[in-house]
Amino acid sequence: MSHARKTTNLAEMNTSSRAQRIVVIGAEGHVGTTICAALPDHHDVIKVGRNSGDVNADISERSSIDAMYKEIGKVDAVVLAAGAVHFCPLEQFPEDKFLFNLTHKAMGQINCVLAGLNYLNDGGSFTLSSGILDRDPIRMASGAAAANGAIGGFVKSAAIEMPRDTRINVVSTGLQDISVERYGSVFPGHTPVSSERVANAYIKCVEGGINGQLVTVD
Repeated sequence: MSHARKTTNLAEMNTSSRAQRIVVIGAEGHVGTTICAALPDHHDVIKVGRNSGDVNADISERSSIDAMYKEIGKVDAVVLAAGAVHFCPLEQFPEDKFLFNLTHKAMGQINCVLAGLNYLNDGGSFTLSSGILDRDPIRMASGAAAANGAIGGFVKSAAIEMPRDTRINVVSTGLQDISVERYGSVFPGHTPVSSERVANAYIKCVEGGINGQLVTVD
């Protein structure tokens, strides 16, 4: 007697293919536009910016983050591609500018996680952004490097406490190819990374299953 063997289609196994409601904060920046363009069309992407996008928010202010989540409601993923930094020679780096970097880039993203935990659906994810400067430094970037390191440390630690099967990761990229014209002169000797590789790193975090990882794109 022959027995029919049931086969499973890979698409049926791939739970990441389900439609997700995804918030991209910093959607109009170089990294943000790369992410939004690469996310599959079946996702519902909500673009957030300080002065642009579907919803406005300033991540340096916790009250603004709270208002953003209240307006948007429940989501499946939050992607952070925002966070301003100042560049300054170390001997001239004033404390307020250093704190600006930590407040806007590091604490801003951390607050988006803390405020967003109750808005993230079961099995959802946060993807934060750091950068190469704490791994491959350039001049005048100690403030940016400190913020990057803080983000990486937070993600690694927070991952072991994420509730309801939710996940958190961080993407750390080198100089993106579309940013060379604007920033290339301050990254001497750095080989630009392709927008395709940058996009894939974020998609890996959103649609994949990793947790607590630093995904580097060098």
